[in-house]
Amino acid sequence: MPVKTTLRENISIALQSIAGNRLRTSLTSLIIAIGIMALVGILTAIEGIKQYTTDAFASLGANAFTIQNRGSGVSFGNGGHRKWYPSIRYDQAQRFKETFKLPALVAINLDISGTAIVKYGSEKTNPNISVTGTNENYLLTNGYKLALGRNFSETELEYGANVVIIGDEIKNKLFKSEDPINKSIFVGNNKFRVIGVFAPKGSSAGMGGDRLCTIPILKAKQIADISNPSFAITVMVTGGGGFDASIGEATSLFRNIRGLNVASADNFEITRSDSVQQELSGQLTGMTIAGFGIGIITLIGAAIGLMNIMLVSVTERTREIGIRKAIGATPAVIRKQFLIEAIVICLIGGIGGIILGMAAGNLIAVQISGRFIIPWAWLFSAIALCTLIGLLSGFYPAKKASKLDPVEALRYE
Repeated sequence: MPVKTTLRENISIALQSIAGNRLRTSLTSLIIAIGIMALVGILTAIEGIKQYTTDAFASLGANAFTIQNRGSGVSFGNGGHRKWYPSIRYDQAQRFKETFKLPALVAINLDISGTAIVKYGSEKTNPNISVTGTNENYLLTNGYKLALGRNFSETELEYGANVVIIGDEIKNKLFKSEDPINKSIFVGNNKFRVIGVFAPKGSSAGMGGDRLCTIPILKAKQIADISNPSFAITVMVTGGGGFDASIGEATSLFRNIRGLNVASADNFEITRSDSVQQELSGQLTGMTIAGFGIGIITLIGAAIGLMNIMLVSVTERTREIGIRKAIGATPAVIRKQFLIEAIVICLIGGIGGIILGMAAGNLIAVQISGRFIIPWAWLFSAIALCTLIGLLSGFYPAKKASKLDPVEALRYE
């Protein structure tokens, strides 16, 4: 019971001291808040980026890979350099699709534009529409579903018909509540008939999200303004346990299609969807460590500032400490009083920093992932860190206060 009473009294005295020095407490808490805000804000933003990358590649599935003429280039530290190989021609991609015998879905894709404008009547979109030529397997290999209409027919693909499947955002922008099916729209300077609408995926889906138009691959080949376009081949393995074998078979088959002999190196790149995600995760882990380091450096500065403030507080309250010792307070009681005061100041600043950090971090996270992120692990870590900073910063001032001679302290003016 006496221990509980002493602790309660120490907390009460610490709170009274804090309340009596509102300006100093506010400034000290602000130092801590800025450090915690930097830490929580950076880590919340990185958590949003992680959500984005997870959603962006989840649509490809774990059993998908892409054959293309360039490296993935998914690296923040290599200066953006990529490997480039000779273009993959349409006839090579088509031959691969026809001769690949393992159980898999094969989509042939050609990116036409990422800045197209789509028009319907007097309505038009912003110049941020992705236009991709593809075949009947695009829906499954890229994780899309149809909200309205249908997929491409064999005849439309064979003859390169002027038909298009549009994203949900395009439908909402151009048609409002009107049914878009069988309506004619302009994609750039080319007229197409809408046969389908993708179900909404959100901006985190990547690959254009809901700002996407897909047209038959042959039509894309005809209207592409690139002299030597390179086609990409996406393969989704449907048979269980055969992913590595499928990559090996695809490599062997495409080497034959490209006319490579045994001594020649591959002149194409095969990118696994899971390896791209792992590479991004590795980069984000590095960013998390860097962000944590920046936050810790900021908090070290805050801890030094807090220690200085507590030393000033001890000097200012020397006479008070002498009185408390004179009426029976032990050094342990004095030490606990100042430690509790330092911890409370840190927790006040920490809570403020968490609120500000989540707000700042989510300004970025919501824009990137479309979600409000609450990094619970980092929030509890921030509270624990604030308590630790309070202990470390308050220990020396508290020890100094506990060792004051009561007679000398009472004489202090």
